[in-house]
Amino acid sequence: MKKRLALLAAGLLAMAGGALADTAEVPGIAFTRFQLPNGLTVIVHEDHKAPVVAVSIWYHIGSADEPAHKTGFAHLFEHLMFSGSENHKGTYFQPFEVAGATDMNGTTWFDRTNYFETVPTTALDMALWMESDRMGHLLGAIGQKELDTQRGVVQNEKRQDENEPYGRVDENVLANVYPANHPYHHDTIGSMADLDAASLADVKQWFHDNYGAANTTLVLAGDITPEQARAKAETYFGDIPAGPPVPRQQPWVLPLTTDTRSVQHDQVAQTRIVRTWVVPQLGTDDAVQLDLATTVLGGGKTSRLYQRLVYQDKLADDVSVGLSPFALSSRVQLTVDVKQGVDPARVEAAVAQVWNDFLANGPADDELARAKVANRAGFIRGLEKVSGKAAILAEGQVYRNDPGAYRKDLDRSERATAASVLAASKKWLGKGSYTLTVMPAGPGFDPAAEDKAVVGRPAADGRPAPVLPPAGHYTVATSTVDRALGVPKVTSFPSLSFPGLQRGKLRNGIEVVLAERHTIPVTQVQILFDAGYAADQGRKLGTASFTSTLLNESTADLDSVDIARRKERLGAMIGSSCSLDTCAVALNALNSELGPSLDLFADVVRHPAFKAADIERVRGQWIAGIAQEKTDPTSIALRTLPPLLYGKAHAYGIPFTGSGTEKAIASLNAGDLKAFQHDYLRPDNARILVAGDTTLAQILPRLDAAFGDWTSPPGTIPAKNIGTVAAQAKPRVFLVNRTDAPQSLILAGLLAPSTKAKNAIDLGIANAAFGGTFTSRLNMNLREQKRWAYGAGSMLSDAKGQRPMLFYAPVQTDKTAPSAEEILKEIRAVIGPKPLTDAEIAKVQAQRVRALPGSFETTASVLSALSGIVIYDRPDDYVQTLKARIDGVNRGSAEAALSAVMHPGSLTWVIVGDLRKIEAPVRALNLGEVQVIDGDGDPVKASR
Repeated sequence: MKKRLALLAAGLLAMAGGALADTAEVPGIAFTRFQLPNGLTVIVHEDHKAPVVAVSIWYHIGSADEPAHKTGFAHLFEHLMFSGSENHKGTYFQPFEVAGATDMNGTTWFDRTNYFETVPTTALDMALWMESDRMGHLLGAIGQKELDTQRGVVQNEKRQDENEPYGRVDENVLANVYPANHPYHHDTIGSMADLDAASLADVKQWFHDNYGAANTTLVLAGDITPEQARAKAETYFGDIPAGPPVPRQQPWVLPLTTDTRSVQHDQVAQTRIVRTWVVPQLGTDDAVQLDLATTVLGGGKTSRLYQRLVYQDKLADDVSVGLSPFALSSRVQLTVDVKQGVDPARVEAAVAQVWNDFLANGPADDELARAKVANRAGFIRGLEKVSGKAAILAEGQVYRNDPGAYRKDLDRSERATAASVLAASKKWLGKGSYTLTVMPAGPGFDPAAEDKAVVGRPAADGRPAPVLPPAGHYTVATSTVDRALGVPKVTSFPSLSFPGLQRGKLRNGIEVVLAERHTIPVTQVQILFDAGYAADQGRKLGTASFTSTLLNESTADLDSVDIARRKERLGAMIGSSCSLDTCAVALNALNSELGPSLDLFADVVRHPAFKAADIERVRGQWIAGIAQEKTDPTSIALRTLPPLLYGKAHAYGIPFTGSGTEKAIASLNAGDLKAFQHDYLRPDNARILVAGDTTLAQILPRLDAAFGDWTSPPGTIPAKNIGTVAAQAKPRVFLVNRTDAPQSLILAGLLAPSTKAKNAIDLGIANAAFGGTFTSRLNMNLREQKRWAYGAGSMLSDAKGQRPMLFYAPVQTDKTAPSAEEILKEIRAVIGPKPLTDAEIAKVQAQRVRALPGSFETTASVLSALSGIVIYDRPDDYVQTLKARIDGVNRGSAEAALSAVMHPGSLTWVIVGDLRKIEAPVRALNLGEVQVIDGDGDPVKASR
């Protein structure tokens, strides 16, 4: 496999006059497919690079199959499938956590429900036992309590989604682009009323009708052979009945005949235009052609609409066009964030001109070639994770009865011509569409009343009847599994395989650290600077991130669009960003184009131009982004809490979004950016990290050619004030109003020792047991027991200095005060009468140690570990010795680490919600002195 991909990549991106070279071969994911006598389809893909197996199980049932007045039922049932089974009582996550599973979850969409996890090879029997137990032995474990619990969780998930800016858009769009009798007319999460009406009888009938073996596809991808897979599938699934045949919804593509529109209001800072077209379903030739068309129209900086609206006319801060492919019908959607003060009608007029020109003339050859490169490069990068390959195979089987269907789409994309893309675009993108304009809400905004007034598209004639699959003659085997023995024990685990680090130096002294990873023909390079948001101290807030972003805009010889086009032609990804303590510029390059990609990368890093036009364009986008942050509950809390925790004189006493303030960004100029570059983005403050398909002998000369003659400017690197902050003398509560919010966001913080502290692992394990895993105390309390939140937890952010320990819970509005009270109770209990137990500590230790073999499957994950080693001064063998460090934690050391940090009397609370409903109950709790602040953290008059 590796040789085939390497050969493919070598020829993939050879450019001749800007056109993509002919490439006949499509990347392959080898698979074996068979069916058990009970109808279960099994697909196996061998990939022995890591001792893990991805288990992906897809049921061909989704929200499109829900009967009238039962919207949201498929998704609710997905949640119920995590509540336990007849032979495993309690949450489904527990056995997987102690076995070291990664990538574990379940999702529901229009046409399917899937469950997945990646487990150590030695835990595969446990995983298959668990999946088969809930497939074949569920109903006895589902009662009214379980239904009520998950119903509450799902309803809070819905509230959480709607509490985000633009969170009500999808429901409105679906209702208006699909007829009332179309399977896609309603969104997957459903309505509150229908969720309330779901009964236990409904649950059991849904399971009986849709969760049989013959309606299911099981994919095993990773360290396994087809022979092993067949034997295990027969053992664990062979006795499960096929189930009744499930009618298949049929494609129904019904474009709008005219252009329709409506307006929605929301707690947003910026008008957004969302325009949608109905187009053919996935697997059709037209869908592939339209995917290429949308890339040309709105697939990034070089796209036509971005060029016109953002660069040329300066009417928008962002614009995108994309295809969302589904089994019955797809959508093309245009999204425009309108620049402040611009009339949306002007934006729509400019869009129409670009759109009509495209429909008249189609894409240019170079535009189409770059779109094809993006498709293929993305596919190659997606081959690293076995879970990703499992999903590709499952999707092909479930939707198209062909695990290799992706090949057809890649071939179609490669064969596409400007004429074929134009023909499909004329056919579908010249038809009617639905435009939803989302505008900032004014006083008296009533989202419920506005949503209730949505009429939607009326029912239409001609809906095709569902079709039963071909009749099968299914039989079941006699089970050899004694399920009364419970979940199989996992008694052995594979060893971690992590590349040894290699070090070298460029001729100017820049250190290079390499971790070889020969999986796909890709090399990743990161230049790491000791800077970060903390380097904003004494400067205008947001300088670090703003400067980092401008690096990727233009150089002395290339403008912003030139850079973007070169990246697309090379299939390269170049990005720059900052975190709390560091800034980094990163390259992800296909090995076939590594030389020119490194040349472009070096130009971006070394010769940023900081052109006035780029600064002004990005400034407008940045200020709009800050305004949007102030409408998002989580961003509001992350902006306001750190200055309260650290004090504004500390380097960390800044908004943790890193975006700064509107006033500071408005005043930034090229001189500020050049000064930051001079002080921090320099070779004597840089280290180069490399991970991927290369060797030190190969990469060092290339890096030396690109960066070896880079000289440091005069002057010293400024010191950052990362001093020690004393714990707060008394608790404080800060309230931020968000009128009509369906939920409240609770964020409370304390200060913990640095990530570099000797007991950092002890504290991390204690925190995980308290609030850092699904089965942690905090999540089980607020989600599973109280069902007041979709999720709750605690987290420790990495930092060179004191790091924040945060307690996080988005909760339904009427449970704001009780939830804060529960968080405080849990904190007091864990350092008082109810300390962490040996079992809780052991559970987290087991999870972390056993997850190690599957945690470094990708080059990106290896590079991330490499960054941690460099930033926090860890030994080169840190990952290899992590098991011993984790095993060395005991209850005493974990308790000591937690008790040293968790002081209830020092808590700083930020609660974002509708103060008309939450302020009085929160004040009544007496959590601490209460003050009302705005989104900038400044005091405001207390509400009545």
